[in-house]
Amino acid sequence: MKKLTILFISLIMSVCSTNAKKPKTVTLKFIETTDVHGMFFPTNYTTGKAVGGSMARVSSYVKSQRATYGNNLILLDNGDILQGQPTNYYWNFIDTQDENIAASVVNYMGYDAQAFGNHDIETGHNCYDKWNREVKCPILAANMINAETGNPYTNPYKIIEREGVKIVILGMTTPAVPNWLSESLWSGIRFEEMVSCTRKWVKTIKEKENPDLIIGLFHSGLKGGITNDEYDENATLAVALRVHGLDAIFYGHDHLSNFGFIRQYEEKTDDYPFYFITKDGGPSSAVSLSKTDSVLIVNPGSNAYNVGEATITLTMQNNKVVSKKITGQLVSMKSMPIDEEYMNYFADDIRRLQEYTTKKIGTFESSMNMGDAFFGSSAFIDFIHNIQMKTTGADISFTGPLAINTTINAGTVTTADMFNLYKFENTLYVIQMTGAEIKNYLEMSYGQWTNQMKSSDDHILLFDDKNNERNNGFKNFYGNFDSACGIDYTVDVTKPEGQKVNILKMSNGQPFDTTKMYKVAINSYRGNGGGELLTKGAGIPKEELKSRIISRSELGQRHYLAEEIQKQGSVNPKPNNNWRFIPENLVAPAIQRDRELLFKKQ
Repeated sequence: MKKLTILFISLIMSVCSTNAKKPKTVTLKFIETTDVHGMFFPTNYTTGKAVGGSMARVSSYVKSQRATYGNNLILLDNGDILQGQPTNYYWNFIDTQDENIAASVVNYMGYDAQAFGNHDIETGHNCYDKWNREVKCPILAANMINAETGNPYTNPYKIIEREGVKIVILGMTTPAVPNWLSESLWSGIRFEEMVSCTRKWVKTIKEKENPDLIIGLFHSGLKGGITNDEYDENATLAVALRVHGLDAIFYGHDHLSNFGFIRQYEEKTDDYPFYFITKDGGPSSAVSLSKTDSVLIVNPGSNAYNVGEATITLTMQNNKVVSKKITGQLVSMKSMPIDEEYMNYFADDIRRLQEYTTKKIGTFESSMNMGDAFFGSSAFIDFIHNIQMKTTGADISFTGPLAINTTINAGTVTTADMFNLYKFENTLYVIQMTGAEIKNYLEMSYGQWTNQMKSSDDHILLFDDKNNERNNGFKNFYGNFDSACGIDYTVDVTKPEGQKVNILKMSNGQPFDTTKMYKVAINSYRGNGGGELLTKGAGIPKEELKSRIISRSELGQRHYLAEEIQKQGSVNPKPNNNWRFIPENLVAPAIQRDRELLFKKQ
């Protein structure tokens, strides 16, 4: 009997031991949207045209994936969801009592976490604090710090558990926000540099949470943008190279659709041999790598034309992860069906939105096209200049193109047209600048804008040989191609950067004085240092910009543009013709050629 008992116990222990060693496989699917910019429905409400992306298609795709992965599907959004379409403006600033449409969409689709984007912060405390309360998932930003408490302003990370796998989603946002936005919009908040902040939080998460996976949710581009001694605007590459412990990073902000693997190093380096890129346009072939010293990065671009994905398969034994396989890809939404259940759910919101966007503001007697602004004084830009001058009483105005080829046609001007006329929620500043600073500001603008021509066969525009996707072929960001109103000047494109601009006189006939202090109308983005035309160009120290501001408008620039159109009733926009490119014999054929080339890219 004793022998039988021992044999039975031995058999039980053997079975238990075998069961304990049996491995378990868990597959998780992560889906990311980013930089949706209000593209919730399959219509662009600034143009009235149907679009191939939108959250209505993403919803359809997510539902199909949930049918396969169930609760193991984790849905993430990476910020800049509150700005971009009239849809946003209506629920941000017109109907402020109901739940923000951005919260309603995220709640309907069942997101697990979001990140703060810079354009979300642009809406101001009243809007984004309300949105933060309304969204059912946490909005993450570990480097967005409450200046009073020293703790993150919102949740730094989110814990998710699936089939015994513990996942931590760590959120970050670009620290360059103060470079673009008035302090009133982010009062009480400071922004930490991303590499050191991520390293600190990864260490904390490992010690406190002991997770199986750490996933970065970063509203920051791959690299480049504003770079200074304090931070990098686009820091995803730097984090992926230098911070160990992340399994994948979903990123955004730069609107460039990429995915691939970054081999990690301790020191900063540009050597990243495991970096693969795939471009927008159709389901991409996936790449995968067994997790060793590399981190997956994924960015689906903007406006919900793609989603980014990571499929992570974990082998677990004795409740511990013994192996990971990570696969990433982009999936196009352009051919996905529209989710009719989603559309029906939001039918009343869509009706209200259509009523708002089709409301008549006034009449334009002639059409105007933003594309003209790249080749000289244009009706589109000068209409904005003239209203900036009239609204503020400034001596001089600066502004630049916010799109490549937007047209407002002759006839009825609606609320939707106002979002074509002025894309962003900038306010209007009047700042003090000397004549010399004004000239230097323009020198930087035209230096980024124009090539140095040697013959009529050369380009007049400064294109990028690398075919920069975000900048429509320009070497530099076209939104920084500011022109001026209130002064008459020429731009000699045969001269090198810094020597192109010759200011002839004030447009009212008075002489232009490089030593005199002038009142300059400028948008808040530029007035806070955005584009660095005031700092690197004009040479005004960043810390001095605030003291140069004479006045700030109470409302956004779009309000004052609409107000002026309503006052006039009928408007006939014309170019001021206060500046031009020279010499004529070189620029005339180059303008014709480059115009065709630029718009062929559209």
